[in-house]
Amino acid sequence: MASYVIAAIKSWNIENAEAISARYPEHTFEIITDKAKLKADALKKIDPQYIFFPHWSWIIPEDIYGCFNCVVFHMTDLPFGRGGSPLQNLISRGIYATKISAIRVSGGIDTGDIYDKEPVDIRFGNADQILRKISSVIFHTMIPKFIEGSPTHCKQTGEAVVFKRRTPEQSELPEGLSQRQIYDHIRMLDGEGYPAAYHKIPGGKIYYRNAKLTDGIVYADAEFRRDTE
Repeated sequence: MASYVIAAIKSWNIENAEAISARYPEHTFEIITDKAKLKADALKKIDPQYIFFPHWSWIIPEDIYGCFNCVVFHMTDLPFGRGGSPLQNLISRGIYATKISAIRVSGGIDTGDIYDKEPVDIRFGNADQILRKISSVIFHTMIPKFIEGSPTHCKQTGEAVVFKRRTPEQSELPEGLSQRQIYDHIRMLDGEGYPAAYHKIPGGKIYYRNAKLTDGIVYADAEFRRDTE
């Protein structure tokens, strides 16, 4: 029997964490959903074989990754796409075929050794739908490899490309986009915790969600909000 910790904040990752715990009843799983509970002293009592971070928004402290095998899942083909907002940075560049990289946490941002990579297509679907798809790959394909075996890791190779974390101001729809680019801009921001795509108009903004691309035309739900709201 082995112990594992899964640190997750997205609802679908928490659901999948509970499911994988049921899938492997011979092992114990601790699911952490609160940043304040990710403490080295508490983890030492659990003594996990691995700590998995399928989607974590905070820096992992050195006293944790220095003492435990910490694995982060990043949705780019590392070392391409290190850094923040990987989904939005990929789609805004028109990159629809990517990989989920399972990496050993180190002192740098997304610079650790690679355990595993799995392909994923992000051509269609909004942010939530894509992240649910990625979560399914992580929990059904990638994490089981750690539980059922002892994966090795190797240094990242190739040219490093670093993504900058996007700001809420970048959610505004730029001028001159094609229909495909408008669709992409709306869908990549249509998800839990993301600032929706919008247009500024006199007196407020129009926000867009649920975009569809049909016969080259974009259809979406629109909501007007006044500047005072």
